[in-house]
Amino acid sequence: GDSDGDGEELVLTPAQLIRSLEQAWLNEKFAPELLESKPEIIECVVEQLDHMEANLKRAKRGDLKVSVHRMEIERIRYVLSSYLRCRLVKIEKFFPHVLEKEKSRAKGEPSILSPEEFAFAKEYMANTETYLKNVALKHMPPNLQKVSLLKSVPKPNLDSFVFLRVLERQENILVEPETDEQRWVGPWVFPRQCGTVRDGDMMQHHACPRREYTIDLEEGSQHLIRYRTVAPLVASGAVQLI
Repeated sequence: GDSDGDGEELVLTPAQLIRSLEQAWLNEKFAPELLESKPEIIECVVEQLDHMEANLKRAKRGDLKVSVHRMEIERIRYVLSSYLRCRLVKIEKFFPHVLEKEKSRAKGEPSILSPEEFAFAKEYMANTETYLKNVALKHMPPNLQKVSLLKSVPKPNLDSFVFLRVLERQENILVEPETDEQRWVGPWVFPRQCGTVRDGDMMQHHACPRREYTIDLEEGSQHLIRYRTVAPLVASGAVQLI
């Protein structure tokens, strides 16, 4: 294990460590935005892999356990490399927004970039700016020779939908209607400020749209929901993207 931001020792068994890596991997894979960096998990997993490799070298040849352990090492290496590759793809896709978020984060707030990823993002942005300048901008009129990458590069779509499994029961989660049609689905509510409705005359334009509502997420249940709604629960580990 390693220590977290509060200086408390984080102690995990090897099985818990690999589970933490798999959870971080799945969340990163299915979340539309770059999630918080997990350098302590990465470091511990690398140490664990080195330890497993050392144990294999001491094992007797022909032992069936050797091939089983070798397969497990390869599986963990695959998950680790896939996780890191997934993060690099997001950094390349959203680099101005990632750097801006890192720059504006409050003191004590967890970083979304490891030091290596931060250096990569800065270099990627500098190279992109240089390329744009040399290939296109310098050939344009002076008033068009500046471009805002923050405005030009699309932001992560936080309103995209994700599948999730609930690990810890959550109550009163505020949800916005997923579609315009759902804003007019019952139960019907007719506050006075929305207009008067005659008996038997339930026209849509008289009703107030349902702007938001709350739901409870039961442990073990699975949902398809807007990412923005559950982003804090993904960050806290209360839900797992699947």
